[in-house]
Amino acid sequence: MGRARPGGAPVRPPAAALAVDLLAVLVFAGVGRASHVEGTGLLQVAGTALPFWVGVLLAWALPRVHRDPTRVVPAGVLVVAGAVVVGVVLRLLTGQGAAPSFVVVTVVVLALLLLGWRPLASWSARRAAR
Repeated sequence: MGRARPGGAPVRPPAAALAVDLLAVLVFAGVGRASHVEGTGLLQVAGTALPFWVGVLLAWALPRVHRDPTRVVPAGVLVVAGAVVVGVVLRLLTGQGAAPSFVVVTVVVLALLLLGWRPLASWSARRAAR
């Protein structure tokens, strides 16, 4: 499964964790589009997810994220921060807008999605190691 973290649980492969993060952003974009605008095709949802994916990928460029990606701190927090900050800034730069209520919902939902799977993955890895 991979190398072991100090607590003895193996660390998940970074590629799998990155895929989960990207999928979480896609879910966020899909639910948002379905709730607020017409057009929920994969390309439309991916277009909405794109600025947030850029933020996730920039966060993943940090060694602290890919070194131990299932940790909430620092990996998960850095990914959430990257997704939110870069995603909102890119939306503003491209004229898509980011009302304060949108930013609040974005922070809450992306935090739940991008942080929520990490403790489950760590628990599962510890359990599998036993």
